[in-house]
Amino acid sequence: MNHIENITKLFSKSHVENPLLESFEAGSLHISSGRLVACDPVVTPDKTPFNQLFPKGNFPVTIHKEASSNCIAYSEIVFADDTVETWVMALCDDQKLEDLEDGEIFGFPVESGMAGLMDFDTQKKVNDYEQELFKKKGADFMGLYEEFFHSYFYDSNGAIDQFAMMKPYPEQANNLLAFEAGYGEGFYASYIGYNKDKQPVKFITEFIEIQ
Repeated sequence: MNHIENITKLFSKSHVENPLLESFEAGSLHISSGRLVACDPVVTPDKTPFNQLFPKGNFPVTIHKEASSNCIAYSEIVFADDTVETWVMALCDDQKLEDLEDGEIFGFPVESGMAGLMDFDTQKKVNDYEQELFKKKGADFMGLYEEFFHSYFYDSNGAIDQFAMMKPYPEQANNLLAFEAGYGEGFYASYIGYNKDKQPVKFITEFIEIQ
């Protein structure tokens, strides 16, 4: 099935209705600049944001897991309670749909097994936080995953969850959602759902194609 056709079938309604998926509320994502980033936050933290300008504010995120594997198949950000009329693949500034061959996608690579969604402002704050930790700890700095991400996913008793909303600076609003990406390493595309006025209603990232 064509990716756009599949996304249209699954996510054009207000709620996902598919027995192969289980849905979980992940919290609200703070968007301050309107520029959204999807990346592997451990390996490619400087990934270019998408060229679509999104609404600013706090928006609910839902994680959809493949029921049979318990792996995360989709992430969904909802910007408005409105009907989606059209879906398009999300692009960065240097990407054009006409450059793709049939079946190809634009997306982002995941090598650490983790994906992240965040505002461009938050991306800069995460990078600043990493530099601060490195300067503070020097040779004792164990890397951003161990110093920042690990405690959200594991404690002394083992794994906590497969996704977490987190802040590099707890006193600030900027946050990011980090989560296990599909079956692990891969290359993943995102899609934007627009209403009849061409305003973004939903943002979907696909990790496992559920038909």
